[in-house]
Amino acid sequence: MENGSNGVVTLLFTEEELREISGVKRCDDYVEVMCGCTSHRYGDAVARLRVFSSGELEITCECTPGCTEDKLTPAAFEKHSGRETARKWKNNVWIIVNGDKVPVVKTPLLKYYNKSLKHAISQNGKACHRDEFLRCTECNKDRRFRLRSKEECRTYHDALANVHWNCSCIPYDKFSCDDDEERASRRVYRGCSRSPTCKGCTTCVCFGCQICRFSDCSCQTCSDFTKNAKG
Repeated sequence: MENGSNGVVTLLFTEEELREISGVKRCDDYVEVMCGCTSHRYGDAVARLRVFSSGELEITCECTPGCTEDKLTPAAFEKHSGRETARKWKNNVWIIVNGDKVPVVKTPLLKYYNKSLKHAISQNGKACHRDEFLRCTECNKDRRFRLRSKEECRTYHDALANVHWNCSCIPYDKFSCDDDEERASRRVYRGCSRSPTCKGCTTCVCFGCQICRFSDCSCQTCSDFTKNAKG
């Protein structure tokens, strides 16, 4: 077991949990391991994954000697690697375990990430992010975004920042401007567990958590949240 820079031994994972994982490096507040993502077109993109006790995951890409991509989220690394079936990083990002490529979801490395997600869940056990709508800049129709996972929140977050966002930008459920808009009677249902027709309450409206804020995003909202979370 390695010591961190201050001589403090990191005990995030047991020896047994990390015994067969390749490239393990223990530091003061995180554990670093070798990881990668495979594209059928570009091959393997190799990187280093850092796992923090807070649940935060950071990836430094080493796909080429000159690659400068650092502090990527797993989802961002998956996209950077050129993976054709993106948005499933837990299965697409792999770790070398006993000489084989194993999806990170099948290793112990996500236990702190999973715990952080549980802390971002409201007391009644339901996700505290209600559905949101975004208006297409071309057809002027409202499109629904479900915010049940970090990946879905990131999709909405990026779409909201895109001043030219349109229906064809939706990465799931093939949409076009020709598709009908949801009926007004259906749009009042936003996914709140307190009331089906809730217009916004503390149960379904989140003002910032590790699911809907992103350390690799430079927008003011995410930067302020990341700064305060580490403070």
